[in-house]
Amino acid sequence: MMYCVQAVAQGGNQLRYRNRVLCAAAMLAMPAGVACANGYPAKPLRILCATPGASGDFSARLIAPGLSASLGQPVIVDNRGGYASIEAVIKAAPDGHTLLVYGSTLWTVPLMENASWDAQRDLAPVALLNSTPSTVVVHPSLPARSVKALITLARARPGDLNYGAAPAGSSQHLASELFKAMARVNIVYVPYKSSGTAQIGLLGGEVHMMFPPVGSVLGHIQSGRVRLLAVASAQPSAFLPGVPTVAAAGVPGYEFSTVVALFAPAATPEAVITRLNHEVAQVLTRADIRQRFMSNGLEAAGGPPRQLAQTMRDETARFGKLIRDAGLRVR
Repeated sequence: MMYCVQAVAQGGNQLRYRNRVLCAAAMLAMPAGVACANGYPAKPLRILCATPGASGDFSARLIAPGLSASLGQPVIVDNRGGYASIEAVIKAAPDGHTLLVYGSTLWTVPLMENASWDAQRDLAPVALLNSTPSTVVVHPSLPARSVKALITLARARPGDLNYGAAPAGSSQHLASELFKAMARVNIVYVPYKSSGTAQIGLLGGEVHMMFPPVGSVLGHIQSGRVRLLAVASAQPSAFLPGVPTVAAAGVPGYEFSTVVALFAPAATPEAVITRLNHEVAQVLTRADIRQRFMSNGLEAAGGPPRQLAQTMRDETARFGKLIRDAGLRVR
């Protein structure tokens, strides 16, 4: 990384001229607002995220070394349970040294409960890190081998079939409820403490189906412990070649993907946001980073902050309507 260094007394005019040239070259090589952002960063960065081992934690730890190398400061990943990571970042100084990596529940949970934050008001979008489509999987004992067959079975047995998911407001829960609404079926929600325990419930036959992200269930699909019916991406997924989309398999218009993104506290200077976005983009273009994401069922994303902001607005409107129409609340 190139810094705008001031000339020191030693070395005379030649050193001063050299440094001015270096600074000008750095500014020309980087997008407007990136170069020389008031000496940023001035100290180590801290990225807060929630559950260790989850996609947010994995994403933060994957990009941290690259950001550290390009920014010239240590980047520390800090796990905090529940919503503590969100609340800590919101309260942090808006100087770009405390950041948040979180998924879409950041803006969907407040639609279902009285949360202490408003993502669009309290946080500044930096960049999308990755996305992954959801899937429709069933226990092998269920006599349904396609989405259409599942819908037919559910309509013939209203209220008899069930699905497992993490707590209300989670991506799995909303993916399931969106399917119920668009397919016009009555399938009962069985809540679990986490997505991991919900998967254990599915593997043990406690529930009939789930709508998990592809990365979390790919191993169980390959082993035959669950039956894959469809993938919820808009187009056929590179993760599951030959597998139909839910929209093509019986629920036109259905699409559900989970995203993970990077945020800073609201009021963080635009130059700092731009600088961070630029550095994240450079990390995400690396072949080794993209491969690590792919091997975990995640697709590297990127894009400008405004793209993330638009995603948040679109999903807030989309799921706000679903939540209101279905009367969903966190109990």
